[in-house]
Amino acid sequence: MFSLPLGPTAQLRPLEVWHADMFAAHLDRAREHIRPWVGPTFVTDSVHGARSTLARYANSAATDGARLYGIWHDGQLVGGVMFVSFSAAAGVCEIGCWLEPAAEGRGLVTRAASALLDWALRERGLNRAEWRCRADNVRSSAVAQRLGMHLEGTLRGAWLNGGVFHDKQVWALLRSEHPTRNEQPSR
Repeated sequence: MFSLPLGPTAQLRPLEVWHADMFAAHLDRAREHIRPWVGPTFVTDSVHGARSTLARYANSAATDGARLYGIWHDGQLVGGVMFVSFSAAAGVCEIGCWLEPAAEGRGLVTRAASALLDWALRERGLNRAEWRCRADNVRSSAVAQRLGMHLEGTLRGAWLNGGVFHDKQVWALLRSEHPTRNEQPSR
């Protein structure tokens, strides 16, 4: 297992099936805060549901697809980043994130997403990384901007959540635009 430091007391680590109890407890703290911004299958309300979500991502990672990583702060799971989709064959991935309220404002998501961008674009050689978020999710859009992504457009009424269709922004960064390691965002 790897652990990538995100600061003096924070780490990025794979989020695996054996973390189901911890993931469920984290979702109990984060559920209502993240519910408007993430898909309903992600916001589970039981250890069984958490285990199913983690197993779905583990199976996808085993076939070089989507992956899930946790952000730990002071030893507690407080959020994470993910490859919502990952296709080496197509050269494209989508990165997403979530964070419980107590961990906001520390730059954890930006540093974690930057690590995923670096791995996908530099190590794996993908050509394009996307970031999709609700158009009214100001915090998520700000992360995409800090990562150096470009807003390519808004998909009107493209995401159904809570019985309402929401607009979705599409941000992207090409490998040729990705900064070198020593130019990466600090926050």
